Amino acid sequence: MNKLIHIGFGNIVNAGKIIAIVSPDSAPVKRLVQKAREEGNAIDATQGRKTKAVLVMENSQLVLSALLPETIALRAQAESRDENEA
Repeated sequence: MNKLIHIGFGNIVNAGKIIAIVSPDSAPVKRLVQKAREEGNAIDATQGRKTKAVLVMENSQLVLSALLPETIALRAQAESRDENEA
């Protein structure tokens, strides 16, 4: 079964499809986000707030979140721990 994690404001993603969780502050990531927006591969889950994390998904889509990368990573790790215990 796929594990889902909450990325803020009622938005949820499949934790198994996340390749990376990065900060949007560097120039290369900003270019990556801009290119994804132009190509229609960016999913904005910030609800109008500042983007604090960019999730790179397996299908080359980017998910923008208003939560910090550390917060999302902790939630993903908690899900994987729960999965290992079951």
